[in-house]
Amino acid sequence: MHLTPAVVAEERAWVRERAPVVVALLNETRAELGERFETDVATVDPAQYRREVDEVFADGDRAVNVAALVGLLRELDVEGDYPGFVVDELLGRELAGTIAGNQPLRTLGEATFHYADVLTEADDDDPAGLDDLDAALAAGFQTRLPGWEWTESASPFAVEPSDAE
Repeated sequence: MHLTPAVVAEERAWVRERAPVVVALLNETRAELGERFETDVATVDPAQYRREVDEVFADGDRAVNVAALVGLLRELDVEGDYPGFVVDELLGRELAGTIAGNQPLRTLGEATFHYADVLTEADDDDPAGLDDLDAALAAGFQTRLPGWEWTESASPFAVEPSDAE
């Protein structure tokens, strides 16, 4: 794999074009998690998703890593699939966390990846990594995007800075 700014732009375009699949999985994941945690979670539309994709790829340091992980997962296939199970899970979890952002969102994105991964399945003709890629995109972007009540206000654990030295 050789990454250049042009390759990163191509991966961004692919991720944006994947909106119909990713947004459907993202909203299904949110609905399942909302039900499980007894809370209402806002749905996401394709335009919100695409804007957030643009935001992720506007950060060049993050963009090159996201592009690399997307490229690897899009092409990843292992003969017999099972021996590759761990590597596609590893790459998917890392992609979800990288998209989600800094802590604690990173850990939530990684954890949500496994939940979203259970909700998706690749077609027999698809590379083994494609369903993990869709799950990672859904998990990472659902974590970044607003819609969870707890992210809409300041944390009650924030400590005000002290003037004392």
